Amino acid sequence: PHQPDGTSGLVLVKNPHLDLMEEDILYHLDLGTKTHNLPAMFGDIKFVCVGGSPNRMRAFAQFMHRELGLAGDGEDVADICAGSDRYAMYRAGPVLSISHGMGIPSISIMLHELIKLLHHAKCRDVTIIRIGTSGGLGIKAGSVVITDTAVDSSFQPRFEQVVLGDVVVRSTELDKDLAEELLACSREIPDFPTLIGHTMCTYDFYEGQGRLDGALCSFSSEKKLEYLRRAYDAGVRNIEMESTAFAALCGLCGLKAAVVCVTLLDRLEGDQIRASHEVLWEYQQRPQRLIAALIRKRLGLGPALLPAD
Repeated sequence: PHQPDGTSGLVLVKNPHLDLMEEDILYHLDLGTKTHNLPAMFGDIKFVCVGGSPNRMRAFAQFMHRELGLAGDGEDVADICAGSDRYAMYRAGPVLSISHGMGIPSISIMLHELIKLLHHAKCRDVTIIRIGTSGGLGIKAGSVVITDTAVDSSFQPRFEQVVLGDVVVRSTELDKDLAEELLACSREIPDFPTLIGHTMCTYDFYEGQGRLDGALCSFSSEKKLEYLRRAYDAGVRNIEMESTAFAALCGLCGLKAAVVCVTLLDRLEGDQIRASHEVLWEYQQRPQRLIAALIRKRLGLGPALLPAD
């Protein structure tokens, strides 16, 4: 809704204490309100893409550089967070590409500081998308899942955060219009299947996702398959480790958010990721190509190009 005081489309930080601070140090990004001119550096950002791996997010920034037809080849994109080795951040025109590491604690730290950065920079109408990898459920390896609802390991659309010793439950709703817009864009990319489904977010890769191949396992393969089939019947089509925290934080701060993950295997068929490096690299480009198509469409640039190797 348009707000008459000129705050329409701004990123909201739900923290009254921030107004009382004369300086805000974004420690894990190695940025700050006194040391950097954040509005000048980031004020015109419209799209933020986040993903686990620093190398993948660098490759995405280089890919977007080419897709947007920016000057130069984009090979020498600079890490804006070079002073910290926790996260890497790159920029291509109005697109910010940031790594978040693995799991809810890692993405949550990055998002708190990223959301404050967008707020301090006075960014407007920002779309934020997680592009990731995941394990599929009952769908072909290499499929791309656009998340309609992020659910926890009991298949509930909630994110539970312990605050001062109490469990606070937050909604994990994602932007429905953005999911539909992404699905529409996927129809222009016929060489891989794209679908909308629930994404289950866990706190662990091994036992927490019902894997039989970790250092610990206290259940049978029958129990594992029963659990994964229950997840499938509840609408879950893929499993990863960040979506609930991502959906909750972005939703509360007024960011239009989406999660787009490629599946590296079908978990109903196995636990180990056996595809070759070449195949996995091509799989990981699939969400990038879909997001590039969305951004090109929004910027009026027409259909997407193919990524270079």
